[in-house]
Amino acid sequence: MDEHHLNILQLSNAEINRLQLLSVFFEEEVLYKIYLRSKVIHQLFENNPELDIDKLELFHVQFTSSLIALLKKIKKSNEKNVSLIDDEIYLNKEMIRKMSSHVYTEKNFNLDKQKQSLKINLSLRKLYQLLSDHSDEFPFSKNINTFSSRYSREFYKDITTAQLEVLLQYELKDLYIHQHASIQKKLMGLLCKYDFRTAFFYGLKAGDIVIEIYKFLDVETYFLFYPGRNLFILFDINKLEGMDWSNPISDKGRIVQELLYKNDKLTSKIAAIKTYIPEDILLLLKENYMKIDDISFLDHLNNFDVQANILKAMLKTDLF
Repeated sequence: MDEHHLNILQLSNAEINRLQLLSVFFEEEVLYKIYLRSKVIHQLFENNPELDIDKLELFHVQFTSSLIALLKKIKKSNEKNVSLIDDEIYLNKEMIRKMSSHVYTEKNFNLDKQKQSLKINLSLRKLYQLLSDHSDEFPFSKNINTFSSRYSREFYKDITTAQLEVLLQYELKDLYIHQHASIQKKLMGLLCKYDFRTAFFYGLKAGDIVIEIYKFLDVETYFLFYPGRNLFILFDINKLEGMDWSNPISDKGRIVQELLYKNDKLTSKIAAIKTYIPEDILLLLKENYMKIDDISFLDHLNNFDVQANILKAMLKTDLF
């Protein structure tokens, strides 16, 4: 086997190895078939020195080299798109980090709800005692308004001023009036009946006005606490028709969740984008594979001119 023959076989091996790496990268069936078929063609010439070795070189020049160049161009374009997604994921992570460090977490909120419920129950029990004793002593637990001031912006649900007015409708004759608080008589009766066992249920806000909703633990009965007037009255949950009473999440917490979800979707897209090959190119590759899979392809090697020209034309486009 002369030096010219060996040199072409060596170059052929190098081309086929490059094609193998790209077929593994793109994980596309037709590419893997083309690689295997190219390997078979190479072996044919290697095992049969009497064949015209220049035809092997012509095969690679007309087809393999252009195909490799095109696949590299697609790969580079895909990598640019992946880089853009990586940048977006990074920026989202930075936003998540910054927002998470400045937002009260749901865990904090749920823990402090329990503390606030205890403060309200103790305050109402004391209010009952002060009303019974006709005492003007201050009934509320220390820092009872801290909870709303801390969490209302993030966790309380917005309602309209009109909705607020409906919720705050009551008759003065139905209230026990204390120097520091007012409470509906019927509500006080229920609190006594159920031993002041209530829990924070929801927070509402209309502009700067906040309202805390509490629920009796033993019955489906609710009341509201309006800190602005130190007012306690029964609350009809049906007055806010269509309200979503599911566990509240802070506005910033919701944004963080959305960003996390978006990053998950972007991450899952990266693998597909890395290995994406346009449909028109896949179709062309399938046509070429059918040609090189033909046992008599060497007799029609010049037929690759058209496909080779198409591949080369694609290399010159701005599609990638």
